Amino acid sequence: MIEATSCGGVVIFRGKVLVLYKNYKNRYDGWVLPKGTVEEGEEYKETAAREVLEETGVKATIIKYIGASQYTFSIPDDVVSKEVHWYLMMADSYYSKPQREEFFVDSGYYKYHEAYHLLKFSNEKMILEKAYNEYLTLKKENLWGSKKYF
Repeated sequence: MIEATSCGGVVIFRGKVLVLYKNYKNRYDGWVLPKGTVEEGEEYKETAAREVLEETGVKATIIKYIGASQYTFSIPDDVVSKEVHWYLMMADSYYSKPQREEFFVDSGYYKYHEAYHLLKFSNEKMILEKAYNEYLTLKKENLWGSKKYF
């Protein structure tokens, strides 16, 4: 078994959530949250911010750590056990541009319930729910977008 670690973000702007549509040679397709592999010497926060920027073109600010999800998948001759560390992040505009080299063909900001139903994987739906509840709490306490929070 191969162990792998990735980091990603639940990126929010004006209450809407950033999601990506991936289509890999028509074999894999579905909506996902931005995430990617930790590079050597990189901290998890750095990975999350870098991957969001690379995959979506969005320079997002990390607000807080949300938690981790785990899953496994098969590759020829082995199984990969992956752990993904997630961060709640804030964007400063609705701009996004999907990374074509990674087979992302669309990206955009959607209302919470739309993003939730678009997402392909149940573990990402659970992370979205947790992150969005945190966002609502921060917003209710007038801390979302406030410089005093950082």
